[in-house]
Amino acid sequence: MTAQQNLAFLGLGQMGAPIARLLLQHGHTVTLWNRDRSKADALNSGNARIATSPREAVASAAVVFTMLADDAATEAVLFGGPNHQGFLEGLPPGAIHVTLSTISVALARRITAAHQERGQHHVGAPVFGRPAIAEAGKLWIVTSGTEEPLAQVRPLLESVSRGLTVVSSEAWQAHALKLGGNLMITSMNQTLSEAFVYAESQGIAPALFHQAVNSALFQSQLYENYAKTILNPPPHPGATVSLGIKDTRLVREAAAEAGVRMRLADYFADVLDRAKEAGFADQDWAVGQYRIAQSDAPLHAEKD
Repeated sequence: MTAQQNLAFLGLGQMGAPIARLLLQHGHTVTLWNRDRSKADALNSGNARIATSPREAVASAAVVFTMLADDAATEAVLFGGPNHQGFLEGLPPGAIHVTLSTISVALARRITAAHQERGQHHVGAPVFGRPAIAEAGKLWIVTSGTEEPLAQVRPLLESVSRGLTVVSSEAWQAHALKLGGNLMITSMNQTLSEAFVYAESQGIAPALFHQAVNSALFQSQLYENYAKTILNPPPHPGATVSLGIKDTRLVREAAAEAGVRMRLADYFADVLDRAKEAGFADQDWAVGQYRIAQSDAPLHAEKD
């Protein structure tokens, strides 16, 4: 049991809501904010409080968590926009901002600098796992930050996950690692997709092919889960093609800034863009890749 703290949690979507719920179950006072207030109201029990703005949410928080969709949403909530104030100026000195979202390396660096200027702290802590994994408290979290803030939030992160990887004292490096991990998931999905198309071409059921190969070679629960997703698309995607496009763009940007080119990432970006153009933007990321692999499979030359 972690020591009870005053916390704020901003962003209560498919991933944020289950994490906030776990924090509440551990007895913390959590001030909740979400752009759509109904999602905050759905969690309003026990030690939950509802804020009407990001700045109100963080006013008395020792630790504030953000789990927002992308860079643009994170920037708007932290730094503000034309019609509203961000929470940066309202966060107390010494408070810690934990970024759980998958955001760009560039934005993570900017967030750290902004907090340092105000005597605040930034801990990067993006998560690996889909909504059902978050509900079960089985996320894996990669985290970075300076020693004392990281030590303070570590018990909180451990209480909502199955484990942590501590990367470094630089908050942005946790986000860099997360982007690289997501690239590997995209690569796995492409491998599964093209292997299933190959199996079908040989008259072999993809599910049987996967069972044999995963048992013989990988013995991976991740391969098992994503194969099931590809072959039995869920009604509510855990991660969409649109999110895949975003994350692939971010990893390519980070690599380019470091002077590195990744040809597979370039290829995956093309596949995901084509999936969006084909109408799969809101389908599961893995399913979109499979659909494009299927459409690419026939070997025939178009004739005039």
